[in-house]
Amino acid sequence: MIVIAIANQKGGVGKTTTAINLAAALAMRGRRTLLIDLDPQANSSITYVDVRPLERSMYDVIGEGLALQDVVVKTPLPNLDVAPSRLSLAKLEAKLVGELDAHFRLKDKVEGLQGSYEFVIIDTPPALGLITVNALVAATHLLVPVQSSYFALEGTDDLLETVERVRSRPNPNLKLLGAVITLHDRRTTLARDVQKAMGEVFGDRLFQTTISKSIRLEESPAHRESIFTFAPQSSGAYEYYKLCEEVIERV
Repeated sequence: MIVIAIANQKGGVGKTTTAINLAAALAMRGRRTLLIDLDPQANSSITYVDVRPLERSMYDVIGEGLALQDVVVKTPLPNLDVAPSRLSLAKLEAKLVGELDAHFRLKDKVEGLQGSYEFVIIDTPPALGLITVNALVAATHLLVPVQSSYFALEGTDDLLETVERVRSRPNPNLKLLGAVITLHDRRTTLARDVQKAMGEVFGDRLFQTTISKSIRLEESPAHRESIFTFAPQSSGAYEYYKLCEEVIERV
């Protein structure tokens, strides 16, 4: 089972958009996929399911010890399930502080899914707190979305340092799957400069596929759809499908 954490402590870099659409692309290719939403904003969850009537969420799994299977919800997309988030997840950090097994809560639950899914995609909050660390400890791979902007690499050192700390003890098998450039406008000199700088930092771990800035990608979650059903002929659909192919090739 491949478990991919999508993380970057900067907000607005396309983490959730990448989680939603990578999970959808994998499911469309016939891979049994679970999307775990660890962001209290619950945008990944809302894209596929109505969270309002749900009584249980990832808060109950990590905070209260509920089995992961007990919160999983089927989506309209074949092969794709969601483990939803709720706003209550924002209280989880405070609850976990001081707990001896705080970093391992999610890992223990994910290990119980062996045989049920081929891929697990984890959407994380824009912070390097205990929730994101739980995702890194549970993951086999890390995917880092980086916005094509002047401040693109700001904070990347902190993230990679956290990854090394996770590797040094709780999860020595964590691999950097790669970094993907998002919100990219290849017409600008700045975007080309950012791409060059990213190549110097990540080397061959930088995905060949870049995700263009697209109004269609921004609109699709509002319609509770991935880009593949909302705008299947768009550049966003093509690019996320190509990214999915690269991910499968790398893992």
